[in-house]
Amino acid sequence: MISEKEVKHIAKLARIGLKEKEVKKFQKELSSILDYIEKLKEVDVSKVEPMFHPRATKNVFRKDEAKNKGEKISALLEAMAEVKENYLKVKKII
Repeated sequence: MISEKEVKHIAKLARIGLKEKEVKKFQKELSSILDYIEKLKEVDVSKVEPMFHPRATKNVFRKDEAKNKGEKISALLEAMAEVKENYLKVKKII
């Protein structure tokens, strides 16, 4: 069981002010958590494959492939009033 001194030390590190009643409450709760962790340490996981993420996801996005958009770009450039070196010239917004 975790001691009251340890609870007070943890509270000090976390910069949390605890009343004596709260110290006793957290002493029980932290002890319960640590007991549960001890139980988890006893579980045999030697046959379990390690995981890096709880879900085995694959890349769901499409491949990033370059596509020739030359015809569309040419049509856009032809439709614009002013074009300079394949850039569209527009009016100043600000």
